[in-house]
Amino acid sequence: MANKILLEVVTPDKLLLSKEVEAVVATGVDGEFGVLYGHVPFLATLDIGELRFRDGAHTDYAAIAGGFAEVTGSKVTVLAEAAELAREIDVDRAQRAREKAEQRLAKVKGEDMEYIRVEAALKRAMLRMRIVQRGQA
Repeated sequence: MANKILLEVVTPDKLLLSKEVEAVVATGVDGEFGVLYGHVPFLATLDIGELRFRDGAHTDYAAIAGGFAEVTGSKVTVLAEAAELAREIDVDRAQRAREKAEQRLAKVKGEDMEYIRVEAALKRAMLRMRIVQRGQA
């Protein structure tokens, strides 16, 4: 039996997840990183991206809207601005958010702050759709 690590995903609203898993893969601002039991401690800034966590043959997914990850040898704590588990994502709502962001993106200029906000909203919406699809696979 493999050693497990405790994965906790925390948002400003709640503790989304607290589960022992065998492996965690997250999307940092410098790319993806994976964590197994006994990993050296580090802190990472998270980008908008997916969080994968595996226990045995089963892999679960979550959408993370940026934040931080603290890794120790036996625990990964994700402090996320927003996060949703694949099974909790409302597909219709995610699709509407994507369509709305695409419409807004077509109306704003490429260099202003509104463009950056709309682009981030589109990235989050597309991530949520991808996470739902992976969670159903």
